[in-house]
Amino acid sequence: MRLLSRRRPLLSVVVPVYDVEGYLAQSMDSILGQSHSTLEVIVVDDGSTDRSGDLADEIAANDPRVTVIHQANSGLGAARNAGSRQATGTYLAYADSDDLVPDRAYEVMVASLERTGSDLAVGSVTRFDDDRTFELGLMNENHREPRASVGIEEVPLMLADVFAWNKVFRRSFWEQAGLAFPEGVRYEDQPTLTRAFIQAERFDVLTEPVYRWRIRGDGTSISQQRAALVDLSDRMLTKRWSTAVVEEDTSAATQDVWYRRVLPIDMWEYFRAAPGCDDAYWAMLRQGLEEFWGPHSVPFEQTTLPLRQRLMGWLVAQDRRDDLSDLLDFIDLHGGLPRRREGDEEVVEHPFLDLPELPSELRGP
Repeated sequence: MRLLSRRRPLLSVVVPVYDVEGYLAQSMDSILGQSHSTLEVIVVDDGSTDRSGDLADEIAANDPRVTVIHQANSGLGAARNAGSRQATGTYLAYADSDDLVPDRAYEVMVASLERTGSDLAVGSVTRFDDDRTFELGLMNENHREPRASVGIEEVPLMLADVFAWNKVFRRSFWEQAGLAFPEGVRYEDQPTLTRAFIQAERFDVLTEPVYRWRIRGDGTSISQQRAALVDLSDRMLTKRWSTAVVEEDTSAATQDVWYRRVLPIDMWEYFRAAPGCDDAYWAMLRQGLEEFWGPHSVPFEQTTLPLRQRLMGWLVAQDRRDDLSDLLDFIDLHGGLPRRREGDEEVVEHPFLDLPELPSELRGP
């Protein structure tokens, strides 16, 4: 069903564009083909060096719902902010120009907000490449059942959903809360979305997948560049900003979920990159562990991550770089940490079980 009535609320969709000429047409087709047709789509060409800007202009010439802004390259946060300032819709959404928006995604999110009056609606996400489509584990957990008009204290694990593009915001809420994306830094989603969830009086959680997040085979996406020192630096900075908001404006119970379940989620990627990186990278990684999982919080081995990731973090915190490299080789050789049964117990094997200083949390499942 196409929602053609102009009485329906107008939705503004901001689409930052940078060197995505191979993906842009398909992405825009998925947005402009939405069943919620009362759209304005604001494309921000962030100084593309390929034909992306020209393709956006061609699309706009054939669809009056599309406006194109051309600007010097300023980064994703700045591009999103530029588009947000031009938005006129009752509701506001974001989409990246190499991803896809499933049919009816905006319709179901806008309909939920119309029904509940909440500040934002959030749906699930699937990842995809040429061969497969799958839902991430925490996405599945957070979106297993629908929830209407809830607050972050009721569902604190939603703080793990740090993506801008699987949500529709009431634009009045976005502006009154003073929300914007940090500029000149990667991972700008996390501090902004952390603030959004915490400042929202109520939000809706939908079970439907509302966004398809592409895995790019060319290795050019930001999320595929973990070994760079600037990547780690930006990650730590945005974690610091987000943590400050959580500590200031949430309960002790929500903060416990933050430190144990949310904040450590992506650290394993940096642990894996560490053995091949320079001393500055290693020092920054260790400093981050001390800052976020030091005496004022919980030790990294007491987070809820899989055992192999907690063990990596402990080795980093203990300044055991060679041992971390050995552990990664062991994991790659065995496809994980081998497990066996001893009577009624499951035993996990790894190279450091004989260390007397090994925390008890790292000796078993």
